[in-house]
Parts: sequence; structure tokens; C-alpha cells
Amino acid sequence: MSITSNMSMYSLTLQPAGVITHAIVGNFVASRPKEQQVILAQGERLSLLTIDKDTDQIRTILTHNAFGILRNLSSCRVPGTPRDLIIVSSDSGRVSLLQYDDEKNRFERVHLETFGKSGIRRTIPGQYLASDPRGRCCMFASVEKNKVVYILNRNSEQQVTISSPQEVNRPQTLTFDICPVDTNFQNPVFAALEVDYTDSDQDPTNESYDIREKLLVYYRVDLGLNHVVREWADAVDYSANKLFPVPGGLDGPSGVVVCSQGKITYRHPMQEAHTLVIPRRKGGLENPDRERRIVAGVVHRFKAGFFHLLQTEDGDLFKLTMDLVEDDQGRKTGEVASIELRYFDTFPIASTMCILKSGYLFVAAENGDSHFYRGAVIDSDWVELGLIGAEET
Repeated sequence: MSITSNMSMYSLTLQPAGVITHAIVGNFVASRPKEQQVILAQGERLSLLTIDKDTDQIRTILTHNAFGILRNLSSCRVPGTPRDLIIVSSDSGRVSLLQYDDEKNRFERVHLETFGKSGIRRTIPGQYLASDPRGRCCMFASVEKNKVVYILNRNSEQQVTISSPQEVNRPQTLTFDICPVDTNFQNPVFAALEVDYTDSDQDPTNESYDIREKLLVYYRVDLGLNHVVREWADAVDYSANKLFPVPGGLDGPSGVVVCSQGKITYRHPMQEAHTLVIPRRKGGLENPDRERRIVAGVVHRFKAGFFHLLQTEDGDLFKLTMDLVEDDQGRKTGEVASIELRYFDTFPIASTMCILKSGYLFVAAENGDSHFYRGAVIDSDWVELGLIGAEET
């Protein structure tokens, strides 16, 4: 006689995880549409934080245990909906769409779709996650081979729906980072840093390995035909490790910022590339042979334009701005004339950063407590940062 059971086993540690691996910002509370909140991923915990602008007090609204490893987070506002959704990838091999119910003070599951095996594997999507700025779709990518796109929409009852997975797989291809490309209301585009090791894997002389290339690849999502195509690819510096989107449409020129060892490059398929060297520190302790890398960053939009805050592995924060070409009537066009990088501040190395519209910068530190900073604003632009509080981790 055999006995079978469908009982699941869950475990809780005596001390919860403290390191913040991912953080996102958005309007998650429907009753307060003008107030932004921060969502944190700490191991298996999902936390919702808010900040009082009058008192500068940080308050935790909700902490939820997911009983699994949260791999990545992203926020998404489906057109016509009153609040942002939370897109979660975990070690369950599923994509989860969550929304916050402020009446019950809990996260509610909107959708749960399976796309792969459980566990953290190099060929299972979820390591990288990016959502379209207009809320129309999201892309999940694995370290090797697989990428999956889900298209989000609404049905006749105004409920959020999710499409079947649109796969865009490339065997023997490594992915280093992905990000959305702001195309305004044209078909969504996602950018990825990829390396194809097919020739290197089959060449015993290592000649193919010595001439390998890292490519910046654009994937366009055709919303009418419901499929994804590899639209454009170009070689970048092999040390490139991070991608950051550039606002498009009426807000900016679109494209991406490619961060590599010792330099930052603006790339756009229809424009000339612009490159800047990351500034060095002064002093006798500076190693002239050591090149810095950008390890974290965030883009901030305001009425007069936008800028990026980029942090090196030393903790130095730099402000990246772009000058656009103007037409005969003094109006800015979508063509970049030059880019400028200036030192801004220094604080603990961040795993991720978020900027709120109210003027706060949240820094999720790799070690120690995370911090909230208030940006000093002149003409809608940031000029300096001031520490207002810390979130103990």
C-alpha cells in the first residue's frame, strides 16, 4: 500500500533576509494616485515603503513573504488602469503580476503564468527583466539562450490580461543585460548585450575566442502580429556590462547608454555614437592603470528634460546630461549634439537606485543600511543631495 500526499513544505528563517537585491518605484496605491511608493525585494520578502513629504519619515506599509527567491522586479502601468502593477520573476519559473489592495493591505495576484522549470538556472528566463515604458509588454531573459516577451492588455471588462509567451531564443548566446527602449507609442523595443560563442565553442585554436564580439541588439515587438523580431545589432566594447534607457518621444532622443570599462557611450541606430571617459580621482593613492565601471544607475525625467545618475564601483556618483540639436526656431530635436558627465556625490555602493517624483533618491546599498536622500532642486534640476534617513537592513 502506498500513500501519496500533495502537501507543500515551506520554511521561514529565524532572521529575515536584509540585503535589498531589487527596488522599484511607482504608484501602487489606487487611493493615492499622486503619491509614489517603493517596492523592495529582500530574499524571499516583498516590502512596500512610503515616505511622508512633510516629516521626511519612512514608513513600511506591508511586508509579504513569498516563500521563494525573488530574482527581479519591475513596475508596469497598463494603459487605462489607475495604478502600477508589480511584475515579479522568482525561482518558481513563473511570471507573477501583483497589485496592492489598500483596503485589505495585501498584495493580490492578477496573473500567474509558467514559462520554465523551477530553480535558478542559466537557461530559464527571469534573471533579467524589463518592461515597456508605456506598459504594453515585458521581457524576461535568461543568462543563456532564452528570452520571452509577454504582451499586456485589457479585456472588455477592463481586467488586465496577459498573452501567451512570445519566444525569441538564440542558442549559444550569453546575455549580460537588457533594458527597454523608449519608442513613444510605436512598437515596443528592448535592447540587450549579447555574446555569441558558437564559433569559440567549436574552435580548438582559440582564434575565434580572441576575435569574439559583444553586440548591442534591438528586439522589436510587433503588437499587431504578436511576434518578436531581431531588428538591429552592432558591436560595442567587450567590457560593456550595463544598459540604461534614454527617454524618447517628446522627452528625449531615445536610444540607450552603454556602460563599459572606463567609459560611457550613447548609442542609437540612426545617430552617431557619443563616448565619454569616466573621470578619475585625484591623489597619490590613485592607480592610473585601474579603470572604473558603472555598477548602478537611474534616469530621472522632469519638465525641462532628463538626466542619468550613474555610480561607479568606488561609490562616486556622476550626473550624465545630453545636449540636443535645436532647429531654426529654437526647438529641441531628437538628435544628440553632445553628452556631459560631471561628479555629483559619493555614497555607499548601491545594488539599485530609485528616484521619486517628489524629489527623493532611494539607494539600496549592497552592504549596511539603505538610505533616502532629498535632492536640492533649482529650475526642476538637481544640484545636490542631502541624507534624510536610513532603512535598516
